[in-house]
Amino acid sequence: MKNQRLIIAAVVVVVLVIGAAIILAKSNTSKTASLSSSPSVAASASMSMAPTTTPTPSPTAAVISETPLPPSATPNVTIQAYAFIPQQITVKAGTKVTWTNTDTVGHTITETDGQPGPASGTLSKGQSYSFTYTTAGTYQYHCSIHSEMTGAVIVTQ
Repeated sequence: MKNQRLIIAAVVVVVLVIGAAIILAKSNTSKTASLSSSPSVAASASMSMAPTTTPTPSPTAAVISETPLPPSATPNVTIQAYAFIPQQITVKAGTKVTWTNTDTVGHTITETDGQPGPASGTLSKGQSYSFTYTTAGTYQYHCSIHSEMTGAVIVTQ
């Protein structure tokens, strides 16, 4: 009789745990769908789901390629969704690169590697800043307000 009660109690606990897991999984799925308008929130919500789910990286999580890309036909960088797009460009020496802020918050373009580089000050929405690269090399920059925003300009001869 005592063993039967233990078995019944164990079955009840297992059923409750499975039911709670199903409810939690459905809850996370609906939260992820409703939060998809915010990339950073959606990414963090999807990371808390089942371990087989691979989160989509945010725009600021892109890795700068070690292989230089061909020189850009239009050396323009858009600041959008807290990211520099494209994050890396390749230009020839003497090229003027222009950054335009399309975000609703202010951003900067600030060199980070101690080389001569951009120092824009804060750009409001719709404002642009240009810098001419004269010497070949790789130049790293970031937004001094949002340090996770990074970019690079590769200058060739």
